Amino acid sequence: MTIIQEKKRVAHYDARNTVFRAMMLAISCVITFWLITHILVNVYSISRDDDLLGGMWAVVATIFVFRNGYAESVGAALLRMSATFASCVLCFVYLLIFPFSVWGMAALIAIGAIALAMIGRADDAITTSITTAVVMSVAAIGPHDAWREPILRLVDTAFGAAIGLGAAWISTFGRKAVSPTESRAQE
Repeated sequence: MTIIQEKKRVAHYDARNTVFRAMMLAISCVITFWLITHILVNVYSISRDDDLLGGMWAVVATIFVFRNGYAESVGAALLRMSATFASCVLCFVYLLIFPFSVWGMAALIAIGAIALAMIGRADDAITTSITTAVVMSVAAIGPHDAWREPILRLVDTAFGAAIGLGAAWISTFGRKAVSPTESRAQE
């Protein structure tokens, strides 16, 4: 086989794999959104708007976790869950005592970043800060029993991360099915 033929074959493989992975991601996002907005709401629902926000938040977790390799996805899922957990604990405690304020949100972002740096997880500060900003902003929109928001966003994240991880696992089988190294071994 010539180099040009090999490049065309590898390019074809990459295109097929890319389309397969893109379809897995899209389908996973649909499943995640539907699960949160149609099934989980039967367990607990604050409002339709909050349910839709939960669906969006779970989809974000699915996208965040879905990586090129399964091991990368596991690492991303652990980062996402630990960062979300840290943020939700901070927000939960704050919202049990105080109502939303922009200064309170800023203080929680700083506290989270410092705490994570102190335990050697400084890279998690970005995800923790984003989660804190979202949870606190949603608490500002619906201040009645705002302490529930961190719990709901943690549950949304857990479902989204699990579905993203499952999709990444399934994608490893799709990648193996069209692997060029296996094709070369058969020639």
